[in-house]
Amino acid sequence: MNVPQIRLHTMIRAATMLASVVAISAVAAHGRQNLSQSLSGSVSTISSTVPGNGDVNPYGVFRIPRSVGKLVRGSILISNFNNSANLQGTGTTLVQIAPNGAFSLFAQVDANTLPGACPGGVGLTTALVVLRSGWVIVGSLPTSDGSSGTAQAGCLIVLDSLGNVVETITDSQINGPWDMTVFDETGDKGIPGRAALLVTNVLNGTVAGGGNVVNEGTVLRINLRVPFGSMPSVVSITVIGSGFSERTDPAALVIGPTGLTLNKNHKTLYVADSLNNRIAAIDDPLTRASSDNMGTTVSSGGSPNDPLGMTLAINGDILTVNGDDGFLVETTPGGAQIFKVLLDNTGSPPGSGALFGLTDVPGLGVVFVDDATNTLNLFR
Repeated sequence: MNVPQIRLHTMIRAATMLASVVAISAVAAHGRQNLSQSLSGSVSTISSTVPGNGDVNPYGVFRIPRSVGKLVRGSILISNFNNSANLQGTGTTLVQIAPNGAFSLFAQVDANTLPGACPGGVGLTTALVVLRSGWVIVGSLPTSDGSSGTAQAGCLIVLDSLGNVVETITDSQINGPWDMTVFDETGDKGIPGRAALLVTNVLNGTVAGGGNVVNEGTVLRINLRVPFGSMPSVVSITVIGSGFSERTDPAALVIGPTGLTLNKNHKTLYVADSLNNRIAAIDDPLTRASSDNMGTTVSSGGSPNDPLGMTLAINGDILTVNGDDGFLVETTPGGAQIFKVLLDNTGSPPGSGALFGLTDVPGLGVVFVDDATNTLNLFR
């Protein structure tokens, strides 16, 4: 059937407008398109992560939510896992880097003056969060000589906003805290706050396993009470995930469940199941009273290759970085792997062991640490 020309133009214009509205609505609903649509694909260096004492191997990354004490809103706090001799599990420093590259030492933790127990001492891991109230909490998985044979349980170390260590959090269930995310309700002056730390643990049976895979990795929820002007205190500790694969490794020290991120409504906790190249989902992580075991599988195989660091993209997708090949992978909550990009191709094999912590920053891009170069970088 022939359509009059004027009517045809009207129909085309209407269809185009509708498509534009749908596209704009989709972006508005998610906050941004996926990475391949919204970023140029370039990688640049923001700053070195090496402080004056020479610590290397940057692991944890957390974007500071509020300016309190020495903490500057929008800057990135980073934990170092190795000392200047490159021995794993011996790093003691936290550094703060602004988006423009301005660098400062936030804290250097002395194992000899800790105000509480921390079995084995200090080796700062990827487990790093900054509460809105200004408290900094970082995991320690220490060794005495950089080898997995000397790894000990460690603890969570709490610092104030000036970089002073004020307390440690220990428990028999905190055993090699490896990564961490947080549900944070603190920071309102005069109103007692609370926070829930969600922590992966990778030393449950791994040292005794002598390099063999053991299925004892856990995810803990540590509920904190954070009164205004007082240190955080533990209210409860609950195992919400268990049975994750883990083992010691001569190059990586230990491999097990690593990155964590909550979805936007906080009803799902995503976990990077590193040894199984899998993204897992634990339901109701803030309220459940028992373990969801290894959770349900969101995505497995394909592009993930020893997924380590994890963060939630602005659009609600899951971003992971691979420990074995230097790629960043974007996965939808439905499990579709929609984008990957090479962030580091150095070393042998290329990109191996280079990537850990990352965060997606509105208006800037994906900020990540590169262990191969000891730098904080930007993918935009």
